[in-house]
Amino acid sequence: MTSEKLFITFEGIDGSGKSTQAKLLADALSQLGHDVVLTREPGGSTGAEQIRALLLEGDPERWSAETEILLFTAARRDHMETVILPALEKGQIVICDRFADSTRMYQGLSRGNLRGMVDALTKLTIQQEPDLTLLIDMDPNTGHSRAKGRETKEERFENFGVPLQEKMRAGFLKLAEEFSDRIKLIDGNQDIRSVQAIVYNLVMGVLK
Repeated sequence: MTSEKLFITFEGIDGSGKSTQAKLLADALSQLGHDVVLTREPGGSTGAEQIRALLLEGDPERWSAETEILLFTAARRDHMETVILPALEKGQIVICDRFADSTRMYQGLSRGNLRGMVDALTKLTIQQEPDLTLLIDMDPNTGHSRAKGRETKEERFENFGVPLQEKMRAGFLKLAEEFSDRIKLIDGNQDIRSVQAIVYNLVMGVLK
């Protein structure tokens, strides 16, 4: 297989289609002969998956935003140590469904101005930003409807309702301006194949 060290993340509100696009990209790159690791957050490693259940299940008010930030950071640290960094050291392409940008938004913005806490912990314990972030922008009402339609146990954040998704979308758009060197904005209101083509072209541009 081809060795191309690259760390790619997908971001967006719930129901934006990022998980689908992450898998489609991983499949496409694998078919080209690249060595790809597809993972997700929260989770992606044994320890982080255990924390995922604590974060995504149960009552929406189960944790304070500050506690959530610490839990997400702990999960991310384990994920980095056991999956992401070893893969990058091997020269693999890592594709991750959500990363620190989601924590900057969902915990750093949703219930107070805690962005500084997220950034400080990320700098101290994670010390890694993606090479490329693909932000799939989606209408909040459509995204929320899609997310709730999945009917899984992991609906704690969806249960905050459309207002949270509206706030997160606005935050993500500002984040794209702040990190314009690595975050590429994609219109997720198009059909799956159209979005897939845009994602593919952006990634191939980086690989070339």
